[in-house]
Amino acid sequence: MWARGLGLLLLLRGAAPGGGGGGGGLEACRAPGSCWARPRGPSRGGLKTVKGSSCHLCTDVSQSITYQELKDLLHSKTTVLIDVREVWELKDHGRIPGSINIPLAEVAEALQMNPSDFKDKYRQAMPSKSDRVVFSCLAGVRSKQALATALSLGFKSAQHYPGGWKEWTSYEFPPKNE
Repeated sequence: MWARGLGLLLLLRGAAPGGGGGGGGLEACRAPGSCWARPRGPSRGGLKTVKGSSCHLCTDVSQSITYQELKDLLHSKTTVLIDVREVWELKDHGRIPGSINIPLAEVAEALQMNPSDFKDKYRQAMPSKSDRVVFSCLAGVRSKQALATALSLGFKSAQHYPGGWKEWTSYEFPPKNE
């Protein structure tokens, strides 16, 4: 059974009956926003604090940006935009100008690379944990996963563009009325 809500998250992070980590209790997400918790291992009564757990799908609404916000950020050159789609998707469909392509499966490793290795592989400077990083994909699902990964790695200013390539093209290349 899954439980949602910040109230539960606060209860889990505090001292709980049975104390300590170990085989039972609940596993809880520590990412900001709507989080989850689930039973962990064989329960021996009471809640137990789980150290080191993290969620890779939880995000807060404030971590999402709109098309116009992204457009403004890209124009000001204060943001690193990472497109987490596969290489073939960018070749077949296109990409948002100025974005770096790091497929979702590579995001965690890429964000922990040596900066010179990152630059060699992706041909751009590696973002620091204090930089504003925005993730995009086709329609917001993979970018949300990448955001959760970045947050868990300490990228506190990370955001995602839930409209993705689909929304971007609807604004940039609107259908022609005949």
